[in-house]
Amino acid sequence: MILRPALLFLLCALPLSPLVGAEPFRPNLGPDLPRITVTCGEVTLLLRQQSQWTPGRLDFRGVPMTTEKSAYGTVFSFPDVGFIGTNHLENEPEVLTSLSFELNGKTLESPGETLNGETFRFHRVSKIRNFSLDCTIEIKDNRLYETTTFFTAEETPLKLVYHFMHAWTPTVSAYLAGNDGDTGDEISGELTDGEEVARQFYIKKPVDWMAVYEPVSRQFGVSRLLESPAVAKPVSMIWNVPGTYRKYYLKNFDNQTVPAGFKGTWRMVTAFGSSGPGEWEAAARKVAEGGGRVEGVRE
Repeated sequence: MILRPALLFLLCALPLSPLVGAEPFRPNLGPDLPRITVTCGEVTLLLRQQSQWTPGRLDFRGVPMTTEKSAYGTVFSFPDVGFIGTNHLENEPEVLTSLSFELNGKTLESPGETLNGETFRFHRVSKIRNFSLDCTIEIKDNRLYETTTFFTAEETPLKLVYHFMHAWTPTVSAYLAGNDGDTGDEISGELTDGEEVARQFYIKKPVDWMAVYEPVSRQFGVSRLLESPAVAKPVSMIWNVPGTYRKYYLKNFDNQTVPAGFKGTWRMVTAFGSSGPGEWEAAARKVAEGGGRVEGVRE
């Protein structure tokens, strides 16, 4: 399990509801609410009904850092059927069992299309075949926290599981990823639109954090993995699809069988900042080392 002691302060505010419990609260979303846009501080999150109430876009300071042309959240790939989950509706639907929305600590019985506050918490429970899935998204202190837990009573072969899919905008031009500890190993490079690099994967290894840079807005995003079960063998990847996205995936259970009775939790925090093209790596590294804090790294 990846769990850094220096980051325990980030986890204390991430309560995880049990997968089995009392009848959940069900908000009144209504038939005419296809999306909900939430802004807390400098971070804006779009949630879409079309993708079964999973994220659809992330903005920082009013600028889209990701694109709506993709699926977000968690998706499973099964050997006999392919992808199931989030916006992948081509095979079997993910079965939603409960949704809840909280703004400034108060449950919203009928959330509107636009929400503004200091903090936001979204809780989503679903089933994908024999997997029980519990997902929480929080926005506070200009950071996005994502927590995913799943449980299965049965031994289940998988092609893979993707968590925390972030479809960064296709104008993102560079990436940086690294590990904590004495070695401080880092991977960095450009993300371009050339045919020779189209649909190529980058990073492709376990890392503690990764960052991307968007040169038009001069903004960057940093995602830090706070927790992950070691048995899942998590690997971070960016898929370069020019004109569409530079998409981040946390790949788990790559051609593995999930053991019967498995229950595991993954947690990630994403923060943003602003810097010039020559200084963004140092600024992003400072955010990563601070556990997702953005103080002192803005232009």
